[in-house]
Amino acid sequence: MNVSYIGLGAMGYPMAGHIARHFSTGVWNRTAAKADAHAAEHGSRVLGSVREAAEADLLITCLPTSLEVEALLPEVLSGARAGLIWMDCTSGDPVASQRIAAKLAEHGVRFLDAPLSGGTAGAQAGRMSVMVGGSEELLAQVRPVLQTCASTIVRVGDVGAGHAVKAINNMLLAVNLWAAGEGLAALAATGGIDLRAALEVINASSGRSNVTENLIPQRVLTREFPATFALGLLAKDAGIALDLSRAAGCASPAFALIESLYRAAKREVGAEVDHTAVVRYIERLAGTEVRA
Repeated sequence: MNVSYIGLGAMGYPMAGHIARHFSTGVWNRTAAKADAHAAEHGSRVLGSVREAAEADLLITCLPTSLEVEALLPEVLSGARAGLIWMDCTSGDPVASQRIAAKLAEHGVRFLDAPLSGGTAGAQAGRMSVMVGGSEELLAQVRPVLQTCASTIVRVGDVGAGHAVKAINNMLLAVNLWAAGEGLAALAATGGIDLRAALEVINASSGRSNVTENLIPQRVLTREFPATFALGLLAKDAGIALDLSRAAGCASPAFALIESLYRAAKREVGAEVDHTAVVRYIERLAGTEVRA
């Protein structure tokens, strides 16, 4: 299978690298230097345009939002042959994905939404989780490609379902991160409490989560906040989850509160900082600092 990959960000760059070791892979990125670096490091081919990328058997996109994905439609359709499979790994909007799929179907192009989870560490290790929306038949065709870079591949429903599950997953991340940040800020303000020792017992108890086990110890207590998954993108995903819940007719007061808090945090500490830097906003509100 001939693969084209568009979007060499924190997740896309290593993912495309794993694929390139097993399949003929061309790469395109808005910043051309990233594509050049990828070709040098992983043996991929640099593509000259989005139109050229659409000439592959499988086109994979991994972009910030569905807006950027949808903007590719004219160029993709100008170069795509009937039978092209487009797999979108963006953390996107399920409604936009359904709209894109319908437009592509008019031209004989098939679509899967396949957002990723596992963070940059999972992408680099080739052990991501993929939640797929689309047909079983189409997933079977792309599964060998996904198996080069993912350890968990699950079809969760029809087109749009993958992005819906991803949005809810990231809302849960946002909830856990905010709650842990508030809790540790309260402990820090109390005084005389060893936060690493507190996390040790929390992580052996019912309050544990990936946030308390990994993110807080590695990124917050160290004050490193390494830029991996941007706070602005998590705020965007929280908004998608809230929209999804409202469209389904669900009362979601906690989702609404968390979404508004992340929008505020994005304004106060910046959209491009790591998502764990939301704790900096919590610290401002609490008048304390969460550090070891």
